[in-house]
Amino acid sequence: MMYRKRCNRFPVFKPFSALRGVTLAGSLLITFSSGVAHAEDASVLSSPTKKTVYVDVLSGTPSQDDLSQPDARVLVRPKNSPLPASGVPVAPWPGLATMDIPSVDEYQSARTFHKLELDDLTGKEGPSWLLPSEVDAQRRTDMDDPYYVPTAGSGHLVPQIMPFRERLQKKGFVFSFTYKGEAMANIHGGMQRGMDYVHELTLQMNFDLGKLAGLNGWSIHTLLMNRAGREVSHDRVGDYYVNLMEVYGLSGHVVAHLVDFYAEKKFLQNRMDITFGRMSLTHVFATSPLICSFMVTCSAPVALKVDPGFAVYPKATWGSRVRFRPTRDTMVQLGAYQVSPLANNPSGWAWGSENTTGLMLPIEFTWQPFLTRNRLPGHYVFGYAHDTSRYPDVMGTSPANKVVAAGRLHSAPMDMFWFEGDQMIYRKGGRNQMAGGYLMAGYIHNTPRVSSISDEAYGGLSFNGVIPGRLTDRLGILYSWYHVSHRKELGQMYAQDAGLSLGAQVLAPQTDSHVIEAYYAIDVVPGVLVQPEFQYMIRPGETSRRPDAALVGLKVIANL
Repeated sequence: MMYRKRCNRFPVFKPFSALRGVTLAGSLLITFSSGVAHAEDASVLSSPTKKTVYVDVLSGTPSQDDLSQPDARVLVRPKNSPLPASGVPVAPWPGLATMDIPSVDEYQSARTFHKLELDDLTGKEGPSWLLPSEVDAQRRTDMDDPYYVPTAGSGHLVPQIMPFRERLQKKGFVFSFTYKGEAMANIHGGMQRGMDYVHELTLQMNFDLGKLAGLNGWSIHTLLMNRAGREVSHDRVGDYYVNLMEVYGLSGHVVAHLVDFYAEKKFLQNRMDITFGRMSLTHVFATSPLICSFMVTCSAPVALKVDPGFAVYPKATWGSRVRFRPTRDTMVQLGAYQVSPLANNPSGWAWGSENTTGLMLPIEFTWQPFLTRNRLPGHYVFGYAHDTSRYPDVMGTSPANKVVAAGRLHSAPMDMFWFEGDQMIYRKGGRNQMAGGYLMAGYIHNTPRVSSISDEAYGGLSFNGVIPGRLTDRLGILYSWYHVSHRKELGQMYAQDAGLSLGAQVLAPQTDSHVIEAYYAIDVVPGVLVQPEFQYMIRPGETSRRPDAALVGLKVIANL
């Protein structure tokens, strides 16, 4: 039975205090808002001494349910209201800590460019309607929680400048400055023992053109980055497909790499948005906050990051993306992006020197159910992208052209398919989407004829509250499998049989490799997150010629 028509239990709530929500690293917003419980058919009593009590209307007796959390069946996010983006009270509940969440700017209405979620076009449910009514929480309440992961600890290192930041925000400008450092040491196997270090400095800036110039719904997003260091995968382990350190990447040693410079427009009363300019595909396609909490898979699965046409962060190209939410539990986004080699324009500033090879056309569908009265969110993403560039056959031309039938070696475009899913299985520490433990899995497939890594599969978990009293800490464990295209392996076999060198980096025909990664992220002090890491790589270099490698390391993120 849908709650919007009838509910058999009404609550009595005590008032909820204000929650100060702060953005984390990678966020562009520092906001404050207050949450209030709302019910369609229930009244709210304001006595501060009242305890939360659920009364069964049919029997008139108090419910025996756990009173430490609100009953989601009687909560609804009022339309067009400046309530927290979660839509439900997030003030502390008895015996539970809370995690700060990004929220709607109290200085604006809910229709702001900061809003992390779009409203739906139809007001109806999609696939969730097929779930049993007792399982489907969306039949009882709107679910507008932001989906994020605490990647820099809650708060800021310099809270003294918060009044200054608030004044800038009121005028339409917000910024974030973040340091991320990673040190990884190979302690066993691979090529040699030793440690490498990399770091990243990022400055993100948002300009609200509604406040600055009266262009409501318009905003400008920019991101500058400095990266330096060396990659342990290349130096110590001997793998050149899988980067075991997140920060090391395409930008190299550039003082100020321009990553983002794009405009965004929200329209149809926050039901659709469009972005255009210079941006990375992996900001919005084939990624998730859970994936990006791991070093190896941030900011997208490896099988996509190694594809030449997939503009992986911090690589940016010219492009545009449209996003909308057809129903309350689904989202669709599609885009068109320039394709240029990943190594082109390492500084991000030399736009005129880029060599355009084709057009990337991605489309992605997301189903986001909320399950049971505990509102357990899930995210099930199905994506496809077509790259019109023509790539050479990975089998190679020598000596393959002597043993393969004429006409079988030719260039071809590239297609990419991906599935990424995660589901919260318990809730602990609050009502937002990251206050709980997730199981996650994914699969990626690329056109084998023109892709070095044709398949990838992964599975793992991301749990918070594993240690009692440490509700904002998070444990992550992920297993990933990478499969080299059979066609590339066959070409290497032909070359080896002909007595040709496979190159200094390839010791034998390549097949597959495996990586196990585990971390424990500790919210040390406001604005600082410390994350010890362990990684174990099986078959470095996608062959059995090098011993399996074990690595330990530390990631530190500090947010100004």
